[in-house]
Amino acid sequence: MRIGELATQTGTTKDTIRFYEKIGLVTGQRLANGYRDFPPETVMWLHYVRTAQTLGFSLAEIARTGDALREAPDTAEALSALFEEKIQIVDARMAELTTLRAELTKRVGTGCPLRPVPQSH
Repeated sequence: MRIGELATQTGTTKDTIRFYEKIGLVTGQRLANGYRDFPPETVMWLHYVRTAQTLGFSLAEIARTGDALREAPDTAEALSALFEEKIQIVDARMAELTTLRAELTKRVGTGCPLRPVPQSH
């Protein structure tokens, strides 16, 4: 399948697909005329990439886990493990953000952000 058709079927742009190819997320064969030719399973893979991104996975994480998922004996179990890991990361980030919010709240109305904030007792 040529890049234009792949872009249409996946709702991505040709530039995005070229970028994904550059970083190794997808691979296409070059035809004699120079056009890229992608296997049909690339459509499903790109849908997975887009969904994973909306779930907070970076392209690096997707690339790192992609081959392992394709080779996993139980894809659902492997995905569940990835989601559990991501939930732990999200929980840790939420805790960091809660701490940051509390610090910012203490500083509201104090003037200079470099001035030490009086400690509450």
